[in-house]
Amino acid sequence: PEGRRTVMDLIPLTQRLYPVGRLDADSEGLLLLTDDGELTERLTHPRYGHARVYRVLVSGEPNAETIERWQRGVTLDDRKASFSQVQVEHQEHGQTWLRVTVHEGRKHLVRRVVAALGHPVQRLIRVEMGSLKLGDLPTGRWRYLSTGEVNALRKDAGLTRSELTSN
Repeated sequence: PEGRRTVMDLIPLTQRLYPVGRLDADSEGLLLLTDDGELTERLTHPRYGHARVYRVLVSGEPNAETIERWQRGVTLDDRKASFSQVQVEHQEHGQTWLRVTVHEGRKHLVRRVVAALGHPVQRLIRVEMGSLKLGDLPTGRWRYLSTGEVNALRKDAGLTRSELTSN
């Protein structure tokens, strides 16, 4: 919408690619694109519960009780939403960097849960998806995955050995 560029504008490939998950316009970080529809289904469908890890800069300095509430869960849209892990990385000058792990991909989940507990998100970066890590890839850049990374993702997705070698 609004004529904004998409991630597909950055990739000079012509084959059909499926995004594995999504990042909103105000987020950054790891976004996996693949031509493997079955892998996409396995990594994105909620029933498989694959981990996504984010670094989140929030306003304020959440205390231990607030972090415990994030892990216990907050009700959004009549459903409980929780982070399986919340770690404080650094607090300074009224801001906190957190590392959070989620196993579901509801729209704006991290932003909504964190805001509901009084600490709006200032920056949100996806740094891991399953076994895949963002590493030091610069913003706006892309790369092909190694065969080992692809096999590890397929294993994460629960694809069988014969499925690993047939694709």
